[in-house]
Amino acid sequence: MNASNPETFADLGLHPKLLAALTALGYEEPTPIQREAIPLLLNGRDVLGQAATGTGKTAAFALPILHQLPEGRRGGRPAALVLVPTRELCVQVSEALHRYGKGRDARVLPIYGGQPIYRQLRELKNGVDVVVATPGRALDHVQRGTLNLDSVSTVVLDEADEMLDMGFADDLEGILSAAPKKRQTVLFSATMPSRISKIARTYLSEPVRVEIEREQVAAGESPRVKQSAYIVPRSHKPAALGRILDVESPTAALVFCRTRAEVEFLAESLIGRGYRAEALHGGMDQKQRDRVMNRLRSEKADLIVATDVAARGLDIEQLTHVVNYDVPSAPESYVHRIGRVGRGGREGVAITLAEPREHRQLKTIERVTKNKIAVQKVPTVADLHARRLEATRAALEDILIAGDLGHVGVVVESLTDEYDVIEVAMAAVKLAHEAVAGPSDEDEIPEAAASSESDTGRGKDKSRGKGAPSARGGQKDRPRSSSGGTARVYVGAGRTGGVRPQDLVGAIAGETRLTGRDIGAIEITDRFSLVEVPADSVDEVVSALRATRIKGQKVQVRPDRDAPSASRPLSRSSSKPPPKSGGKSSPKSVSKSSSKSSGKAASRPRAGG
Repeated sequence: MNASNPETFADLGLHPKLLAALTALGYEEPTPIQREAIPLLLNGRDVLGQAATGTGKTAAFALPILHQLPEGRRGGRPAALVLVPTRELCVQVSEALHRYGKGRDARVLPIYGGQPIYRQLRELKNGVDVVVATPGRALDHVQRGTLNLDSVSTVVLDEADEMLDMGFADDLEGILSAAPKKRQTVLFSATMPSRISKIARTYLSEPVRVEIEREQVAAGESPRVKQSAYIVPRSHKPAALGRILDVESPTAALVFCRTRAEVEFLAESLIGRGYRAEALHGGMDQKQRDRVMNRLRSEKADLIVATDVAARGLDIEQLTHVVNYDVPSAPESYVHRIGRVGRGGREGVAITLAEPREHRQLKTIERVTKNKIAVQKVPTVADLHARRLEATRAALEDILIAGDLGHVGVVVESLTDEYDVIEVAMAAVKLAHEAVAGPSDEDEIPEAAASSESDTGRGKDKSRGKGAPSARGGQKDRPRSSSGGTARVYVGAGRTGGVRPQDLVGAIAGETRLTGRDIGAIEITDRFSLVEVPADSVDEVVSALRATRIKGQKVQVRPDRDAPSASRPLSRSSSKPPPKSGGKSSPKSVSKSSSKSSGKAASRPRAGG
């Protein structure tokens, strides 16, 4: 084995049946993360790995797990547990393990929410070698006693930063505490914030850190993922997105939005523009999500418009473009989003639409990721017409190459008796162009200069006209009730559950049409919290919070029965809540949320457990 510089999978010392499976799948040589991690894992070391999404992390931990499975008949309890943040990633990882381990008769079981639990119980009873699970469902089985971890020798945390962002910290602690102390623990993450380092110190034993730098582009070469941004007034963002997509002509694109309402509105807008768009968000059940993914993979859809929560873990081979409809609130989110393209050596395009006040956030992302994001001008009407003419030319060229034009020759011959042949050709091109050009778009989108105002959202977006519709379906940016009244929502979790103001703001802003600026005072006591929201949004907020989890737990949510009336809202300037009769616990914090805190916690709502 060439341990110092393995050039092939054979150099890594893998089981012959695994090598045969890799050859059949067309894998020729290991990626950098595989070269570094596999020898360490085969030697039993704990590994803390950091590499960009799409660099081959799954095979880096899957192959050593399969290599170490004993020969012959195996016991009923799993030898390895792989924890992943989402249902989609759970399915993808289990499928990869099954493909790699087919020659070793590996028994792989995916466990995730939304799947009938009786199937999982049956397979666990029959015996499995590797369990791939979302943390919520894995912990459920551990607590039921149906998933016994006594024989687990390897635990993998894949996309660990995503799991923490989605509120799985307590679940992970419960699972790792139930696993044997003497085990191999592997942690992979695209980013390495301080909370990941804390988990590594707690649960990994003398880990070897493997960090794969992003591939540097040589002078004169194009980057694998071309990154660009457009400064666009909010009221013009739907039109700007349509214009950009028309010019870019993606094979398949994933558009990220902040809220479900924005996803629904934008998907309908793109359908009206002629795109085969599909919405994907946390309010959809697993069957609906699978239908959306199948439509894209079977090329019956061009675009998926999704929230971060719904799109986590997606691996779409034909994806060519990722669009951030809003600037991601954190550089880590940006890294994960653009990691959907440029996978496996393929090229891709990452586009961000930024409002003038969000320009500073772009600079922060550039600084943290050390990648230049080129700010470009939104294509003009002339650019769009030129692109459509080019598409018409390409379509005509395909027809000319294909031949078989004899049946229309008589039309050309009869016309050239009266008209010049060039004029006949121009008329034919015009007719073809009008047939394929799509909807007319004659309104120029105004240029918007980057604003120097603070990114906290306190500055006004001066580019938005009075009453201009936003991407939330024709409503103004702040969905206050017409009377300006507010009401409070009761959330049955407080300080003892680790709830912080940003957790509540993130859950609401991530799953409703409200933004951080729409959320008022937040009271957090030991056992419950009260959140002030616009009076006409109470039902929407209650419904959204009941459908998600706060700090990894389902909690009671209802309109606060003791809330003040709309004509008597809580004071937004006071740092103390109004006195409550009979209350024994005083609130520790009252927070007036800002768009900055909203963005910071926007990825908190949890899906896939």
